[in-house]
Amino acid sequence: MSYQSGGYKPVETGVNGSSNMMEPETPTWKKWTYGLSAVAVVGMIAAGIGMTTKEGLAVEPEPETGIKKLFDEHNRYVLEDYDAKPTFASFLPGVAGLYGKPVWSFYVNRGQGIASFGAKSKDYPILEFNAANKAYQLTPYIGFRTFIQASRGRTSFDVEPFNPANSRSLDEDAEDQDELPKRIMYVGPNEFEVKEIDSEHGLETSAKYIVLPEEDFAALVRRTTLNNTGDSDLTISVLDGLSKLEPVGGKLDWGLKNMGRTLEGWFGVYHVDDTLNMPFYRMSTETSDEARVKIEKAGHYVISLLEDDEKQPQLLPIIYDTNAVFGQDTSLLEPKVLQTKTISDVVEGAQYGDAKTSSAFSAVQDVVLAPGESITIATFYGKADEIGDVASIAEKVSAPGYVSSKFDRARTLMDSLTAGVETNSTNNLFNGAIKQMYLDNSLRGGMPTIIGDVDEDAKMSNFDEDPRVKVFHTFSRIHGDLERDYNAFMIDDTYFSQGPGNYRDVAQNRREDVTLNPRVGAFNIKMFLSYIQADAYEPLTVEAVVYMFTDPNVIAAIAYTVTEDEQSGKVLEDVLKGGPFRPGQLFTLVEQLNIKLKVDRDNFLNQVVAQAENIPMAVFGQGYWADHWEYYLDLIESYLAIYPDGEEALMYDNELRYFFSTATVKARSEKYVETYTYDGKSKHILQLDATVFDTEKENEQEAFRSENTGIIGIDAYWQRTVAGEAFKSTPIAKLFLLGAIKFATRDAWGMGVEYEGGRPGWNDAMNGLPGMVGSGMPETYEMYLVLKYVKSVVDKYGRSIVIPSELGAMLDTVSGALDVLEQSGYTDPEKLPFDVPEVLFNYWDIVASARENYRNNVQYYFSGNTTELSAEDVSGMIDRWLTQVELGMKRAEKFGSHGWEDDGTSGVPPSYFSYNITEWTENEGKNKVGLPLVNARAMSVGRFPLFLEGPVRYMKTINGDKDALKSLYQDVLASGLRDEALKMYKVSANLKGQSYDMGRMMAFAPGWLENESIWMHMSYKYYLELIRGGLYEEFFREMKEGGILPFMNPDVYGRSLMECSSFLASSAFPDPKTRGRGFSARLSGSTAEFLSMWKLMFIGKEPFFLDGGDLKMKLVPALPNWLFKDEGLDPQYDEDENLIVSFKLFASIIVTYHNPSGSDLFDEAPKSYKVTMDDGSVESVDGSEIPSDLAKKIRKIYGVKSIDAYF
Repeated sequence: MSYQSGGYKPVETGVNGSSNMMEPETPTWKKWTYGLSAVAVVGMIAAGIGMTTKEGLAVEPEPETGIKKLFDEHNRYVLEDYDAKPTFASFLPGVAGLYGKPVWSFYVNRGQGIASFGAKSKDYPILEFNAANKAYQLTPYIGFRTFIQASRGRTSFDVEPFNPANSRSLDEDAEDQDELPKRIMYVGPNEFEVKEIDSEHGLETSAKYIVLPEEDFAALVRRTTLNNTGDSDLTISVLDGLSKLEPVGGKLDWGLKNMGRTLEGWFGVYHVDDTLNMPFYRMSTETSDEARVKIEKAGHYVISLLEDDEKQPQLLPIIYDTNAVFGQDTSLLEPKVLQTKTISDVVEGAQYGDAKTSSAFSAVQDVVLAPGESITIATFYGKADEIGDVASIAEKVSAPGYVSSKFDRARTLMDSLTAGVETNSTNNLFNGAIKQMYLDNSLRGGMPTIIGDVDEDAKMSNFDEDPRVKVFHTFSRIHGDLERDYNAFMIDDTYFSQGPGNYRDVAQNRREDVTLNPRVGAFNIKMFLSYIQADAYEPLTVEAVVYMFTDPNVIAAIAYTVTEDEQSGKVLEDVLKGGPFRPGQLFTLVEQLNIKLKVDRDNFLNQVVAQAENIPMAVFGQGYWADHWEYYLDLIESYLAIYPDGEEALMYDNELRYFFSTATVKARSEKYVETYTYDGKSKHILQLDATVFDTEKENEQEAFRSENTGIIGIDAYWQRTVAGEAFKSTPIAKLFLLGAIKFATRDAWGMGVEYEGGRPGWNDAMNGLPGMVGSGMPETYEMYLVLKYVKSVVDKYGRSIVIPSELGAMLDTVSGALDVLEQSGYTDPEKLPFDVPEVLFNYWDIVASARENYRNNVQYYFSGNTTELSAEDVSGMIDRWLTQVELGMKRAEKFGSHGWEDDGTSGVPPSYFSYNITEWTENEGKNKVGLPLVNARAMSVGRFPLFLEGPVRYMKTINGDKDALKSLYQDVLASGLRDEALKMYKVSANLKGQSYDMGRMMAFAPGWLENESIWMHMSYKYYLELIRGGLYEEFFREMKEGGILPFMNPDVYGRSLMECSSFLASSAFPDPKTRGRGFSARLSGSTAEFLSMWKLMFIGKEPFFLDGGDLKMKLVPALPNWLFKDEGLDPQYDEDENLIVSFKLFASIIVTYHNPSGSDLFDEAPKSYKVTMDDGSVESVDGSEIPSDLAKKIRKIYGVKSIDAYF
């Protein structure tokens, strides 16, 4: 029998230990013991961070630089003694390729890593989902385990690799740690591995995991390799697998946690044949007391084999009875049965799988390993629709070389998906981080895939140029990982897999879609502007677009073009008539209904979607967050950097619908509630229950429910006119509506935009701020930019805009109120009082009433009547508004912030205000719990400590003023927002003394979550504004000092330097050992900011521009000299010995910067270009600008192979 590990080999450790145990004269009975180990030598190649190492670690700092190398030859992050270090949680991407079906999986740095995995969502686990705090405790016991019975000569021993009883201690006072096993974790973009080196027993054990790529069935694949590193033969028997495995039986998560024992009554283990090789874990029926009983046919399968790349291996028996391994040790601490029985005895013994949670251990019996020889157990854990499918899956996965090829493909798949940001600088760590950031950004916002390419014309067009071209985002999901256990993630287990995401997450993380793939065009802009409702709010959840047909003749033509026979054509025709669909759903139906295609999958999908209508999808969710609209300008700016010639057509020549949610924002008279203060000594007014579920709106949507399918139709989610037609406006008109309503939502002092929709803005831990009648300056700064943009567009093109007549009526009232305000002669005193002046209060009251009346008028329908505003009218109106907004911004600066050791003179713009209603009258209304409702008569403003969001958003308004930006940078640096010990920026200053009314952030310890922590996303937004504003020295200093990954200290950060966290515990946190550690891994908006930084560094702010109407291109990077040449790293040179850095433009064109002087390239354009075409021809360009014809080819990615830019 041959034992081969296949083509996917771990990093060699160089350990070839031998057993020094004395052989007893007669064998003694075995007691379960745990292996000991010496230190491994691990090869690592990618340099990055200076750090210290504990004596005895294998990898010493390089003598000259003190830099420790942190990555192996596969660019996997290496964490030594992982299970002895502070805990962290992360996940495999859940990406199986476009034509693959994924599983989700989470891992921790405890035990053998995998803490939970399953299909679709946490409701469908194979290994139960547990929050991080429980996963850290449970994973070594209920997760993957390996039990080995071994003998070397006359000495026998039992060992469990990775058992926590033998974890090393990294405390300085710990002794004899080198005698314990050495454990190492390797984290790659699409894989991870744990390894234990037990030199005492001459045994090395590794377990590697991937999500099975590009198959029509889903599986987590585990590869356990056992290597004899001793100098004599080793005989082993092994049980390797899961201690607990859940069956299929509907949604299980709630039941497992709330009625787990009762639930086990439905559990059972079935078998494909009369062997133990293919168990099938399912419930008899789904749990329900309803009259209709659903019999469960689907189940989880476990298929295991000893890998062999040359011949078909035999399947291994599976031990599924937990008692057959652990006996009555329900703690699962030790395999009690193996203390008295051999593994062969267990395999031959009786097993029972009914009415209890089962296990899944692969059994290997009596294998002899010569020195240096190894075996690899490959096991597949997945779900099959019925037991009859398992045998065919087993036949496929057991083919010689199959496992090796899939592990290789998992790696190359990720390389191909992240090739769009391939970067080659002298710093490999930085290069790798860019690809990881792009991957994680795509997991949150989706990875755009172009479909509909039915001919060459389509392939040469973008989304805007050819209606057949469609954009579909794959691989996305909402975060709902072990540390963010509050979210309910969902990942379709279909081809073209994806799941819904939070509005702000998706909007931000798609910012650079068009930068990386110009064929996306204005897709995201049109989609997100469509979501703007009549009341200028947006839904909470964004779903993937759907496709739909309305013309039955088109359906018939397509159906019979792509199918093999008449029956298949008829079935496909019915499918396409059935309503909206996504690619994954379509392929699932093709499979289930046995539709026979005569074209390949790509061709089939392209032909279908090319003729279908593209429809955005969203769900209201809960509340109206105040910041959802703040990311539109980012999308527009990114688009204009690629398509400056597309602005007019985009803004004026498209018509977009208005999303229709089932919630309505209440008028002030219905949400200003009189209640007692926290101490119960007095009364005050809170803004409570600001939105209401509107049953009339629900009834409107119910009218679209299909009698055939029971599903509410697509049209129900778009606001109509009284005549029943969807009301539409141009993008510029919707932006104007948005800006106008936000202008009319300013607070009584005219400073912040009110949080009147029941939710705060980006900083949603300020959940109490809406109750405090709060407002936000971040929204004001963004509203200011939106208004300026709308004005610039109407001034530039001189075209009128058409708005709903209801909005026109509101604007008439606003204009009248402004007239009265201006005629009053009111001017601000030098020192502003906290009480709102009567004239300002009256203006606020009139405008707020106008806004509420408008909202009332469009609550269910638009009238369908419109008002046309000339460009001059729009421009003049906005000019008038901007004057008021600027006045409010100055007032905010005067009021400033107020907090612990903060007297408001820091010079840093404030973020939030609250309003105390000081006079009110009851209006005879009651809220839902019977408290009186009131009308406000007077109010005073309240202040808060500093928050980072304020200056970050404000910086966007002074982007062209470098002196002002530098001054603000210094002010922030000297403020309470700076964490000098970590050299980072906190999300807030010290909140000591603040009211709990603010929101949940006050419930947390200082330095934790949103209370004065390092919130990485907002920090990255701050850094982005530095480089966007041209503060290059400041930006790169912050980066290299550890403010930006991958340049943080890995010992402090505590996880892979490739992966962002939501937050780091700041220096305000009480426990010094926790400070600087990252928590809540990945799926962060930080990745969107990082990609924008990368764009500005390598491409420039506006690579395409118009010169007298002609499109031209100019690359203006912002690259520091240390990316060309840095101490201790290997620089790259061209044939003339000039330093070079390269990257991929549009995921296709290799751009190389030639830097003969090796100096910083800050805002410096090339002196010349050499553009090489696919056919080998070369076009040379003198000067910094690439002319129009060539610029268009580059943007089209038409025949262009590479660009060399010479400085």
